[in-house]
Amino acid sequence: MNCSVIILNWNGAQMLRKYLPSVLTANSQKPIADIIVADNGSTDESLDVLAKEFPTVKTIVLDKNYGFAEGYNKAIEQVDSEYVVLLNSDVEVTEGWLAPLLDYMDAHPEVAAVQPKIRAWRQRDRFEHAGAAGGYLNWLGYPYCRGRRFGKVEQDHGQYDTIAEIDWTTGAAMCVRTRVYKECGGLDAAFFAHMEEIDLCWRMRNRGWKLACVPESVVYHLGGGSLSYDNPRKTFLNFRNNLLMIYKNRRFPWIVLSLRFFLDYAAAAMFLLTSKQGSAKAVFDARREYHRMRRNYK
Repeated sequence: MNCSVIILNWNGAQMLRKYLPSVLTANSQKPIADIIVADNGSTDESLDVLAKEFPTVKTIVLDKNYGFAEGYNKAIEQVDSEYVVLLNSDVEVTEGWLAPLLDYMDAHPEVAAVQPKIRAWRQRDRFEHAGAAGGYLNWLGYPYCRGRRFGKVEQDHGQYDTIAEIDWTTGAAMCVRTRVYKECGGLDAAFFAHMEEIDLCWRMRNRGWKLACVPESVVYHLGGGSLSYDNPRKTFLNFRNNLLMIYKNRRFPWIVLSLRFFLDYAAAAMFLLTSKQGSAKAVFDARREYHRMRRNYK
């Protein structure tokens, strides 16, 4: 087959039981993809669940938890299909979700990656935070989406049911040309998790590739499956990785990074004022780690 759907799993046995059946059902009537679970060094019953309850699913077993970024890199090294779909383990797909993505990619050779429309699994009439109807970046490097700005998501009334060129595709359900993924270096393993797909998309766009959201395809994303939205670790990764992404990809980044100095510390102050000391500390730690890590990049 010319497409591999790879679900990266880490200690997600219950997620597999809940969401993997929808992927298999959608692919069963007219199989158009290999369904693969890449296990990221799980210590729960994930591998037993796959062997006993989903024996037809191919597995790639990694020797430890490499994080989202490197976990996918190592899994994709082992496939040679034309397209690969990075699909979160907490995504429920709908019937016929994959064909529109592949058809669009086939018809548009200038496009490196596409995403479906992402709705929230808990509030199924609303967009989901991580991707919505396609991702964009403002001039300060802050990501937002059609259907979501900052933490506010819209109800889906069909207002974004047009195919649109976008700045980044969500890592929750990204269909990408395998060759381009590898040529651009894949996801940055140093990011570990969060914004690594935005960084990859920026690198692809810097090389002349286009990206799109194809809303004819619809999936439902639970979100927060690894870290809750207010977890200080998530705050740390988001702030650190966003700064690294700007430094790596933006032409003449210094004006933006200078402004971000003030905006990041304003965010830390807001966390303190709202009694979120852990998140405030995460911002300071993120900026310190960014300065240490940026020496590794051109």
